[in-house]
Amino acid sequence: MNKWMAMAVFAAAALTGNGWAQKASEIPAHGKMVRLFDGKDLKGFDTLLKAQGVNQDPEHVFSVEHGVIHVSGNDFGGIVTQKSYDNYYLRMEFKWGEKTYLDKVGKARDCGILYHIDEPLVEVPKDVWPRAFEFQIQEGGTGDIWLVKGATLKVKGEAVVSEDKPGPNRFVKSQRFGGGAWKDVTGYRDPTGEVEKPKGEWNTLELVAKGDHVWYFVNGKLVNEGTELNRTRGRILFQTEGAEVFYRGLEIAKLK
Repeated sequence: MNKWMAMAVFAAAALTGNGWAQKASEIPAHGKMVRLFDGKDLKGFDTLLKAQGVNQDPEHVFSVEHGVIHVSGNDFGGIVTQKSYDNYYLRMEFKWGEKTYLDKVGKARDCGILYHIDEPLVEVPKDVWPRAFEFQIQEGGTGDIWLVKGATLKVKGEAVVSEDKPGPNRFVKSQRFGGGAWKDVTGYRDPTGEVEKPKGEWNTLELVAKGDHVWYFVNGKLVNEGTELNRTRGRILFQTEGAEVFYRGLEIAKLK
């Protein structure tokens, strides 16, 4: 049994054991992993910040320290791949820092991975987030799916729809499998189904995007799955969202 098959079996057992059975999917065969981040600089990325626009970062919200991307959190936006991707396996690690900023002070630390971005980045965006799907990274909620500005999919056969117009349905969440109660307070941990490691430790995230189907894994556990995505290709954004966070090991491979 290879390691990915073993991971899938483990995930299936974990899901069933928690009373929220969901078929685990083996990570598909893929090509060689390619680094998105070389550990030296942010070549291959654009920066997008609500306060500054595109490729303007005078406050060094993003910096590279000892082979790790340090995100201060003191703005909203992200680093965005200059290339678009489809049919891929993405793997990366994150861990939380200490600080929170702006309207996130005192709230659960928050960031995420936006993917399938297919529209131009706006120079000085009033609402910084482009149309996308999100692999949520948040204390007590890592592994949730967020749909942003017109993204749609199905979870367990039920449609989840966001709208590309102002209103309550512009940002829509589908909670991770087995997720429990959630409170928007700094340091929060899910009392029943936490998948993150304790603060200060590195967490591994894996995203499989195969056609119009996606799977989310957190520390080896399948935590979410979506089908019938209305977009299947685009750039990838790693967020800053008011919380200090560190990223490393950003790699991607084409599915076979």
